[in-house]
Amino acid sequence: MPELAERAAAAVPASRQPLKVGGVTPFSATDYPGQLAAVVFVQGCPWRCGYCHNPHLLERGGGSGAPDWAAVLALLRRRVGLIDAVVFSGGEATTDPALPDAMAQARALGFRIGLHSAGTTPRRLAQLLPLLDWIGLDIKAPFDRYPRITQTEGSGEAARASLEAVLASGIDYECRTTLHPDLLAPDDILELAHTLAALGVGNYALQIFRAQGCSDAALNAAPLHDYPGRALVEQVAALFPRFTLRQA
Repeated sequence: MPELAERAAAAVPASRQPLKVGGVTPFSATDYPGQLAAVVFVQGCPWRCGYCHNPHLLERGGGSGAPDWAAVLALLRRRVGLIDAVVFSGGEATTDPALPDAMAQARALGFRIGLHSAGTTPRRLAQLLPLLDWIGLDIKAPFDRYPRITQTEGSGEAARASLEAVLASGIDYECRTTLHPDLLAPDDILELAHTLAALGVGNYALQIFRAQGCSDAALNAAPLHDYPGRALVEQVAALFPRFTLRQA
């Protein structure tokens, strides 16, 4: 795996700029399944999902007061032996051309490499996959209804292509969908689940919307009681070998 990662890193054009960090969590037990990890949040995202928990990171240059990559790398050196992995999150980490270099530097310290991504840029994600040990891929809606959530035309096609690349890569992954009643009706959820199962997804999570960090007042005010419903969750769970429900 290290040799493959080195070849992949060489195949991705090197960036002359360091990673644009928006923040860092030195220790997390939830961002990489089964691993203790540091999480590096990267600035920038081309989509505008209303339920985003990190809206301050949507614009590059939006991480005021965040450490620079050199400081994060120094922190990671001090974490060797204390954590297992480094997860790059966002924003959308794949928008930063310095990401391959940063991943390679973190891997050189002995860490596993994880990524949280929405699959906004499938070609770049495909180049990054050999550098990864695990990816958490957001699947936001039935692919033809993506703009309802992302406010971006063509986002569903990008997400589907990214998913197909992840499935073809053979790396460990989780697909997950955030649920909000104003954005996904029960029929949408069930249709999406059937689509993902037909594509070969074997590890799927539904996560109920959490207001923490979200700046959309209307979404925050919506009642979530009994949504999406136990019967629907059981129908979805039956479609996947591995299934997780995350509640607020």
